[in-house]
Amino acid sequence: MAPHQPAFDDPGIDWGGRPLHDTTFCVVDLETTGGSPAKGSKITEIGAVKVRGGEILGEFQTLVNPDQLIPAFITVLTGITDQMVVEAPRIAEALPSFLEFAHGSVLVAHNAPFDTGFLKHAARELDIAWPGFDVVDTAVLARRVLLRDEVPNVKLATLAARFSPVRPDHRALTDARATVDVLHALFERLGTWNVATVEDVASFTSKVTPQQRRKRHLADSVPDAPGVYLFRDARDEVLYVGTSRSLRTRVRSYFTKAETRTRMGEMIALAERVDTVVCATDTEARVRELRLIDRHRPPYNRRSKFPERVSWLRLTDEPWPRISLVRSVTEGAATHIGPFRSRRQAEAALATLHDAFRIRQCSGRLPIKPSRAACVLAELGQCLSPCDGAVTPTDYLYEVSRVRTAMTADPVEVVTHLEQRMAHLAESQRFEDAAVLRDRAASLIRAVRRTQRLDSLASEPEVIAAAPHDDGWQVHVIRHGRLAAAAILPRQVATTRGATAGWVDTLLTTAETVEPAPRPMPAALVEETEVLLRWLESPGVRMVRGSWASAWPAAARHVDRFDVDLEVARLA
Repeated sequence: MAPHQPAFDDPGIDWGGRPLHDTTFCVVDLETTGGSPAKGSKITEIGAVKVRGGEILGEFQTLVNPDQLIPAFITVLTGITDQMVVEAPRIAEALPSFLEFAHGSVLVAHNAPFDTGFLKHAARELDIAWPGFDVVDTAVLARRVLLRDEVPNVKLATLAARFSPVRPDHRALTDARATVDVLHALFERLGTWNVATVEDVASFTSKVTPQQRRKRHLADSVPDAPGVYLFRDARDEVLYVGTSRSLRTRVRSYFTKAETRTRMGEMIALAERVDTVVCATDTEARVRELRLIDRHRPPYNRRSKFPERVSWLRLTDEPWPRISLVRSVTEGAATHIGPFRSRRQAEAALATLHDAFRIRQCSGRLPIKPSRAACVLAELGQCLSPCDGAVTPTDYLYEVSRVRTAMTADPVEVVTHLEQRMAHLAESQRFEDAAVLRDRAASLIRAVRRTQRLDSLASEPEVIAAAPHDDGWQVHVIRHGRLAAAAILPRQVATTRGATAGWVDTLLTTAETVEPAPRPMPAALVEETEVLLRWLESPGVRMVRGSWASAWPAAARHVDRFDVDLEVARLA
């Protein structure tokens, strides 16, 4: 006789918890002015659907006056304007109403930390006690339940396209309705795992697999120190590289219920050994991790796949310069910005520059005295047309100098031009076209900002900096953007008169010799230089020898005007 697979609504089963079929769930979604309440972002809309046993018990929807202007890119994304919320209740009125609606239910959200984070922050500001909601995150459930060949990612739009007739549109109630369908579809899948109660769902991603139990001994010899760890298989191939302030604690966590990632479960099943590299500082560990990932390309490090597939934009050095898309920085007088993480981003930035400046877009070199026919772009007034001699070398090089300024110093001309075009499109209700321009501008501004930051450190032959550490000072030697040495300066040495200089001199004898790369490329992985930049910018860091400063004028001041908040973009 075949074994009976109990259903969620089987009344004859005592599930030892709150059955999913008999639990009230409140599925909530928010729209906000940005991605983080800690950065001042506010709620602009709350939408919620209360369901039990597959039936909708009620819906809740309200716009919220955030008492601040809604950024243009948020209006483009959600359709919520300042005019729409001016008469809406403020969060002091909306939050108690929502909490009353959700009372006694299990809270559900897609990427729940985002929504609950805003709600809890608002409750703290209003001095409202946050109820002890149990929370179900449909994004986490989807990662655990769905196979990679079923869905490419667990964004709400992707899941809704498969499981719901509702199409998310970045309005709170619509997205909450779509999440309800996703939740029910995932619950159906959970039946095959014998997960049938709220308590089962809570522990579903916390199970320790047999593979994890069998491999616990791999952590026995791992030191309790900061550094890098490498999981290797039976053929001694590197499977995964990670870093931690406590190697022993981190490696042990892979064999406990704290490790819930499916891919890591696969990796543990293959692992036969763990190697470690003890490092003096957290920053050194992070740098060594990046280098090891680049060297070994371990299959379970997502960021290790095809790191060479980056692109740069190059303003060529020739009689009639143009902007080309290239794979690397080359020696010479050409101007480069990047690297872009994808060709698509590079093409978007290229389109932005071509939209703002009338530099030629044709490929190939032109002679000093060209004799070609003018192209369509020239006829449309989008190119100065050096091909047919319509522009003098002086006037063309002036246009090139404007392009170079936008690429290397300050893209303010591009920003002004695009803001005017976006305003015109918005007035014509062409929000999608405005969003395309916004995304293109963001690609360019991010690239210019990234280039300026990289070049500011790549241009320095040697920077020695120190930051406070529990045992004294952590000291890093950085040459042309590459970490050349790292060590801890003991407290007793730092407090002994005249001893620090000798200690630093000794450290320099062990430092790596670094030759500069063609600027703005650092003499290291770009990611390594960015790690060092973040450390240099962290509180308490002091210059010991050498100097470093961010470039100015810089693109950073334009980022907030065009760059969609990362969290909002991730949820889009």
